[in-house]
Amino acid sequence: MKKFFVLGVLFLLPIVAYLFFSSGINNFAKLPVLTEKVMDIRNLENNRDSIVSFQNKISIVAFFGTDLGALKGNTFNLDKKILEKFYGFDDFQFVILLPKEAKKQAQQFVLEFNNIANSNFWRFVYGEPEEIAAVFKSFKTNLELDYNLQTPYVFIIDKDANLRGRDDEEEGLLYGYDSRSVSELGNKMNDDIKVILAEYRLALKKYNSKIKNVGADPRGMN
Repeated sequence: MKKFFVLGVLFLLPIVAYLFFSSGINNFAKLPVLTEKVMDIRNLENNRDSIVSFQNKISIVAFFGTDLGALKGNTFNLDKKILEKFYGFDDFQFVILLPKEAKKQAQQFVLEFNNIANSNFWRFVYGEPEEIAAVFKSFKTNLELDYNLQTPYVFIIDKDANLRGRDDEEEGLLYGYDSRSVSELGNKMNDDIKVILAEYRLALKKYNSKIKNVGADPRGMN
């Protein structure tokens, strides 16, 4: 009996542990909101025929400033470690904020990346320097733009225009992800985007289930 008991425990323990941690992820893992309602960009010029906005999209936001060439390596890291995994999601977008004077640079930048990245998915948004600075300031981070209105850090904005990131007891607040670091992109940022996508999937699943129940039972309307 003892032998069968031990074998049973050894067999069941991994399954129980898996169910525990998987349910924990679905029920408890949420990416913290660090700043609510950042400034929207819908009134700024862009390279699309339609409006580019933070509303109703999960946005990866970069401030590339007036010296795009300085961030070529960072952009390659970002594309390979993060962006190309999520281009297929309709509610996902990569937004690059630039001063208007950098338009020609942006066009050349896209040409240089066409053979190695899905640059057709990139959304360029242009504004006056003070407009770009105002959007960044609305993020309320512990980071700064340099004199070129540029930063190597990229940010996650959710569908409600909230800045998401990490609030770690040991490491403190993580407002943005360093695109110079392959490790930070491949580990922290990649994991965090998966969490926020799972968060929205779970919310949609609950909503659809509620609608289904209401349709099946008229009493659910009360």
